[in-house]
Amino acid sequence: MSVKSILVSQPKPSNGKSPYNDLADKYDLTVDFRSFIHVEGVDVQEFRQQKIKIEEYTAVIFTSRKAVDHFFKMCESLRVKVSDSLKYFCMSEAVALYLQNYVVYRKRKIFHGKTRFVDLIDTIKKHKDEKFLLPCSDILKPII
Repeated sequence: MSVKSILVSQPKPSNGKSPYNDLADKYDLTVDFRSFIHVEGVDVQEFRQQKIKIEEYTAVIFTSRKAVDHFFKMCESLRVKVSDSLKYFCMSEAVALYLQNYVVYRKRKIFHGKTRFVDLIDTIKKHKDEKFLLPCSDILKPII
């Protein structure tokens, strides 16, 4: 029994370059790209109803790149100026580096774990005087 097609659970690359294309050509396969996860941000009205004031927080915990995108998009929609003194705690270094798209990367205000949330907990405990905001989905792992 041979494999005829491969299902990839991510969106199709916009530039057409993908390692799956090489496999498809080499082994005469069909590659189907289907995004299984769709993330939608909370709309501005619903966010205002929760009465969360972003200016009151001194630190933000990011668990993913999507969280970073949605946080800054919400700040822009609410016309909230993000403070320069705001500290960022990222679950991984990749998320911390992605944060450079929105803020100037400084070692004193951007902290990251290795890959899991448990790695970040010790860093958060060192900054116990901060008031944390955690932008995340409605379904979370129990550890978070």
